[in-house]
Amino acid sequence: MSLGKIEHIGIAVKSLETSNLLFKKLIGAEHYKTEEVKSENVITSFFKAGENKIELLEATSPESAIAKFIEKKGEGIHHIAFDVKDIHAEMKRLEAEGFSLLNKEPKRGADNKLVCFLHPKGTNGVLIELCQEIG
Repeated sequence: MSLGKIEHIGIAVKSLETSNLLFKKLIGAEHYKTEEVKSENVITSFFKAGENKIELLEATSPESAIAKFIEKKGEGIHHIAFDVKDIHAEMKRLEAEGFSLLNKEPKRGADNKLVCFLHPKGTNGVLIELCQEIG
């Protein structure tokens, strides 16, 4: 097993309204989907840039990981997500390779995905997300 293509790049933003306008100008297209992920206290907005996806994330609570990220580092790249075919097998493989998982079981994320995150301390400071399409 191995990681697949980059599924999306997640960008922490203070305001989806402002950032949607900015990325619409940048990419030349409207966002195609907005979705709230209550378990993560975020609202997401997705753009397609060619074959790639950009996920903008706005916190809905000061306790959310996105709010804490912005408070500490400001707006910017929050994570890189990789497509996987079998998230359970990838989690087991990566844990055996010495990576630290932020969640022991995959959870439901945005865009009809099961997700799991790797701790950035073990990945050169980059938060890595594993994504498996549901169904």
